[in-house]
Amino acid sequence: MTGESCIFCKIANKEIASRIVFEDDEALAFQDINPQAPVHVVVISKRHIEKLTDLKESDAALAGKLILVCRDIAKTENCEGSGYRVVINTNRDAGQSVFHLHAHLLGGRRFVWPPG
Repeated sequence: MTGESCIFCKIANKEIASRIVFEDDEALAFQDINPQAPVHVVVISKRHIEKLTDLKESDAALAGKLILVCRDIAKTENCEGSGYRVVINTNRDAGQSVFHLHAHLLGGRRFVWPPG
């Protein structure tokens, strides 16, 4: 899938509406349309990268940025103290359904381990 046909690229380019909770030049975060927890925010790179395994060494700052955005949103969504989970699915067997690098920030309820 290319950036032109990618649903997350379309959200980043404002071609598809979403409930945005964070945005800067590199990243965008929005409410998941099918939430799996009371807090479920998707954090994406604005640059189209298909999956975690496609990151290059030169993308280290961007990868760190996505994690820090998750941290900051957890604080603003009031789940920092009780706990939250950050998930990056990579490839189909891991549950990746949109092939654009993204993290799921989940919180607001108790989680179990292993996740499934």
